[in-house]
Order: sequence, then structure tokens, then C-alpha cells
Amino acid sequence: MPIATINPATGETVKTFTPATREEVDAAIARADERFADYRHTSYAQRAQWANATADLLEAEADETAAVMTLEMGKTLTSARAEVLKCAKGFRYYAENTEALLADEPADAAKVGAAKAYTRYQPLGVVLAVMPWNFPLWQAVRFAAPALMAGNVGLLKHASNVPQCALYLADVIARGGFPDGCFQTLLVPSSAVEDILRDPRVAAATLTGSEPAGQSVGAIAGHEIKPTVLELGGSDPFIVMPSADLDKAVQTAVTARVQNNGQSCIAAKRFIAHADIYDAFVDKFVERMAALRVGDPTDPETDVGPLATESGRDEIAKQVDDAAAAGAVIRCGGKAPDRPGWFYPRR
Repeated sequence: MPIATINPATGETVKTFTPATREEVDAAIARADERFADYRHTSYAQRAQWANATADLLEAEADETAAVMTLEMGKTLTSARAEVLKCAKGFRYYAENTEALLADEPADAAKVGAAKAYTRYQPLGVVLAVMPWNFPLWQAVRFAAPALMAGNVGLLKHASNVPQCALYLADVIARGGFPDGCFQTLLVPSSAVEDILRDPRVAAATLTGSEPAGQSVGAIAGHEIKPTVLELGGSDPFIVMPSADLDKAVQTAVTARVQNNGQSCIAAKRFIAHADIYDAFVDKFVERMAALRVGDPTDPETDVGPLATESGRDEIAKQVDDAAAAGAVIRCGGKAPDRPGWFYPRR
């Protein structure tokens, strides 16, 4: 996949980026490693000051940042702006709470034959984050805010279709006051991840993505004996029983399915309704889904925008076609529109 901003609503390539060279990646790792040596000794109060300043910038720039997010991956402006503000809250939360969360924990000294015993949390060092496109700021901030507040430094390898979001995050963190080298974005393809993770200066990794991606990163990290945090995919069931308020259940089901244009690891993906209310649930669910407005994600009246990538749209189309061929009845949707962009709405 090229490292480029491609507008999902039109299919137009807006901007392309040259991937970082091996030399540039090595220089970034060296800069991070050098910075960690002194950054790890900064106080929680100082880090909190920088984190709060970063939150201030995120809030002040929410509209412009949301527009970039919508341009790159197609989520509605309303949800994009909410995501930016959530990121600001994330920085503020860790600014306020990290010192308490990482405070020394007393242990029973007698059990280990010591005069004093406690658990202390120490920063790890340079941490590589491999992040997905579906929440292009929040997923990365969910790593960056606690990692930076804990005294670590970060390298971000973001999804290749959201490079401007990735560059913005590194920029806003720097403008918030965090020292040079604390958080850097690497515009590299997925094939570069292995060499970065194997570099002895990189202490740990975190990934949010697919099971195959997690298996790959987990295997490399395991071989190198480096700690990892992996958040992978799922197929979440939405179960409706006769005791449920049916209208409320339907509204929640629709929201749970189409949030973020349906591209969320926590979205409801399988709907299981009790036989006694199955027909009523399906009828109401179809009615609500058909009423959603699919279209331009910059239009405030739009409920559902395009899929983020052409391959994602094609995969959905194939799943629907395969299901229909296997006997599924299509009650709503099932046909991509004859229009530019990577939409897959109702008929």
C-alpha cells in the first residue's frame, strides 16, 4: 500500500509521501534512544505540564484536525471531532493520574527475607507502536499519552493511509513541549517493522490490528524477548432476549453496527435474537438501517460515510455476495452505488 492520503469519498489521491530510508529510520531510533537517557529522569509534574499543553492544542485545533481525519479515512466530521477531543481528555487523564498509578507498591518484606520490599515501575525505553487507521488519532494517543507520562519514548508506525494524522500527532506532541525525540512518526511500510523491532535499542512494542499482524509482531518480539501489548480483532455478538426493550435494543444495535462507518473492533458484528422476538427485531432493525443517510462524510447530516479503503469495500462486497450465494436473504443494502468513492450503502 502506498503511503498516501486518498480521499475515500472520491477515490482521489490527495497527497503522497516518500517512505523513510533505512538511514532515516536508524537516525530516528538513535534520537529516541539518546533522548530516553535523560527523559526517563524528568518529573511527573514536568511531563504532566507537557501533556496538558498538548491537550490544549488538540482542543484548539479540533476542527482542522477532524477535517484531516475525515479526508484520510472517511469518518464523519462529527465523529472525527469527537475523537480529537477524546484524545485531549486522554492526555489530561494520564497527566493527572500516572504518578498515582505507577506509585511504589509495598510488599510483605518478611516473605522474601528483606528489611523492606516493594514493587517499582520503571520506564522501558524506546517503544514501537504499530497502529491502525480506523481511529487514527485515538489509537495512537491511547499509546502515546500513558507511555510518555511513564517516562518512555515512542516511535509510531501508523497505517499507510493516514500519514497526515500520523505526522500531526508527532507535531502536536512536540509543540506541547515534549523534548525532541520523545515521540516520532516513521513513514515506513509494514515490511520495515521487523527490522525496527529487532533493533536492540527498541525495548518493547505495541500493536492494534488484525490477528495475522499480531502474530507477526508477537513472534518477532518473542524471539527478541521483548514485551508486547497486542489488541487484535474480534467478532462481537449482540444478543437480544424477549425481556429486552425492543425499540431500545434495535437503536443500540444499529448504532453498534454502523459506528465509525462500521469499522470498529468493538462494533456488534453478529446479531442473535431469541426466536420469540426474532421477526420483530429484524423488521425494526432493517427499518432503522434503511433510514440511515449514507454519503459525504463532511456533511453534518450524513450518518455513514465511505469505507476507508478500496480493498475494504471490495472485501465487504465479496462477503455479501458469498452470503447471498449460500442462501442468505438480503433485506437491506447489498449493492454498491454507481458513484465515486468507496461507499457500500443500502440499495
